[in-house]
Amino acid sequence: MTTEKNETNGPRSLRGRICLVAGATRGAGRAIAVQLGAAGATVYVTGRTTREKVSEVGRPTETIEETAELVTAAGGEGIAVPTDHLEADQVKALVDRIDRERGRLDVLVNDVWGGEHLVVAGFGKKIWEVDLADGLRMLELGVKTHLITSAAAVPLLLRHPGGLLIEVTDGTQEYNATRYRENVFYDLAKNAPIRMAFGLGRELAESGGTAVALTPGWLRSEQMLDHFGVTEENWRDAAEKLPDFAVAESPVYVGRAVAALAADPDRSRWNGRSLSSGRLAKEYGFTDADGSRPDAWGFIIAKETDEKTSVDDYR
Repeated sequence: MTTEKNETNGPRSLRGRICLVAGATRGAGRAIAVQLGAAGATVYVTGRTTREKVSEVGRPTETIEETAELVTAAGGEGIAVPTDHLEADQVKALVDRIDRERGRLDVLVNDVWGGEHLVVAGFGKKIWEVDLADGLRMLELGVKTHLITSAAAVPLLLRHPGGLLIEVTDGTQEYNATRYRENVFYDLAKNAPIRMAFGLGRELAESGGTAVALTPGWLRSEQMLDHFGVTEENWRDAAEKLPDFAVAESPVYVGRAVAALAADPDRSRWNGRSLSSGRLAKEYGFTDADGSRPDAWGFIIAKETDEKTSVDDYR
């Protein structure tokens, strides 16, 4: 069953829904928040980079205040709440505020990460070659934050039937199960949310909730575009040097995936499963911002067995 579509290529209205996107400063988290807002939702957005303070990521041009403003401009209500999700007291205060102001939580998106700079430093290195503090920091940022946030927010999420919890990660269960992600700490950090969604799916189902793991494909985040020296307007220039980049997707794509899931009254059929933006696009009928429907993980897996696999067949 697919959800109804509106004239703007989005799901039915989410007006009245209360959402929390944990880790919404930039990239997938920001786009998810904006697309929920575009469907009319009220979205609390959190992160560590504000207009007054910059996190260890070191990107002052992207802030949670700006994300909240984009949510409101898209048609929803964006509320920025500076939060370090490694600090349990801050997360509890965040959830208490949502409860006090709204009395409910319908969608929780765990997108906290902020460890790309650590991955770059440790990419392809053996465990004894990686700075141990950096490796453990990846696990704190990508796993501990998600556990703290879920423990604090799930009781509110389950106050009303139908709550949705989304664990954002990198890679599908199918892909990650048999492939090493080049660094043991990163591998653990991105496999853990998949297992967390499986376990939380069991726990939420008892109260009518749904938990899933969701991965974008090759994401054209702000950091990725900077890495290739391109912008969203001329990103295809990077594919001239690295042809596979042609299958990349904008953050809007995974944002629309979350909005579609949130609007699906039968989303419980996905409970505990690992999903991708490309797969959900086929299910729900949405497209990326440019009207295409990329399937990065399908392309990556297919190319492993056939080097002649064309990007055109997966876009």
